[in-house]
Amino acid sequence: QVQLVESGGGLVQAGGSLRLSCVGSGRTFSSYVMGWFRQAPGKEREFVAAITWSVSNPAYADSVKGRFTVSRDNTKNTVYLQMSSLKPEDTAVYYCAAKLPPRPYYDYWGQGTQVTVSS
Repeated sequence: QVQLVESGGGLVQAGGSLRLSCVGSGRTFSSYVMGWFRQAPGKEREFVAAITWSVSNPAYADSVKGRFTVSRDNTKNTVYLQMSSLKPEDTAVYYCAAKLPPRPYYDYWGQGTQVTVSS
């Protein structure tokens, strides 16, 4: 079992930056692939970024590539999402999630943190 708690959301002006954090419980946290997803009002949840245990080859959605950076610190059971050059269309509830390879789906989800980007 993994429990995830996100933090770091808030209100920011377009062009600004925020860093989201997600703290996970469980002794095997480092074994999990960690992902970030977001859901805007009236839209489906969408993939944002993911990072493996080895921190190699992080993956990004095209819409955030070059602006967002995902990282993790396994000693702190924490994954981060550094968001820069934020746009109003980045406004959403951001969720972190965990899955244990080779499972294709994310099994564990946090409660979400709101990010609002004003124009």
